[in-house]
Amino acid sequence: MSDDPVVMALLAATWVVCGLVLLVSGVLATRRPRWRLVGRVTTAVLYVAAGAAVNTAFLLSGVDYSGFADGSWSAFVRETWESLVVPRHTLFIGLLVVFEATVGVLALLGGRATRLAYLAAIGFHVALMSFGVGFWAWALPLLVAFGLLLRAEVRAAQGRAPVEDPRSRPARTSSQSVSHSSPTTEGTATTRSSRPAQRS
Repeated sequence: MSDDPVVMALLAATWVVCGLVLLVSGVLATRRPRWRLVGRVTTAVLYVAAGAAVNTAFLLSGVDYSGFADGSWSAFVRETWESLVVPRHTLFIGLLVVFEATVGVLALLGGRATRLAYLAAIGFHVALMSFGVGFWAWALPLLVAFGLLLRAEVRAAQGRAPVEDPRSRPARTSSQSVSHSSPTTEGTATTRSSRPAQRS
């Protein structure tokens, strides 16, 4: 990882903001469909801009990711990371970049592609938890967020999307109400005026 504290602080802030927006989107997407779009866009930002692009920059700057798994409670994870991933970090982190970019793009496409992106994100964060308890503070809220967003997308695909709360819509103006009611009023007057002719 980068040794520049300013860079890492900016990255941490970006990740936290994206995480909070995803969590809020997941909660609100069950009631307000517009938040599904917010969730898709934020997922793309997280995985493409704060994920794939950042890891690409780290690779180009010579970061080898040594020590990334030091916090893991699993000796297998620690030893495999240092003996397999670090010596071939260009290959493995390159594959991670492709994965992150793919998830971000799929999230924006909607429908089945977005659902697949959320499933991949869930799997990614489950795997991330094996790198140590320190990652749980990030992974657990994101698992909740992506789970809620996935549920909202599934409900929408099944035709059970939440209905927008009428109270959140802008109120009609009096002129709009009059214009909508005028045809009905005119139709009623015409009907009444025609009734005497029908009787005669």
